[in-house]
Amino acid sequence: MLIGNVGKDPEIRYVDAGVCTAQVALATTTRGYTLPNGTQVPEKAEWHRLLFWRNLAETVEKYVHKGDKLYVEGEIRTRSYTDQKGITRYVTEIWVNQMEMLTPKPQTPPAP
Repeated sequence: MLIGNVGKDPEIRYVDAGVCTAQVALATTTRGYTLPNGTQVPEKAEWHRLLFWRNLAETVEKYVHKGDKLYVEGEIRTRSYTDQKGITRYVTEIWVNQMEMLTPKPQTPPAP
């Protein structure tokens, strides 16, 4: 479970017979605090790579934008690949299976 802010607009792709996928960078923040001895511990941000599939990805495509606040639930998955130089790289992603948008919709004034 994560609550955070979207760092940039989602990357949308359609794969295998039109299945929609969306990738989102989400920043979560740990607040800074002061220790009893007066030492200041600064605020810390952590970035997460979220992956959405099918209907959830289509919802992300339509409604999620940079700066929006999201609540997500999903599985942590790690995969590896070999880059062009032959080095094995690892990627950790959150495969999201539930999402709630926490940014309020902008209020539009009623038409006169």
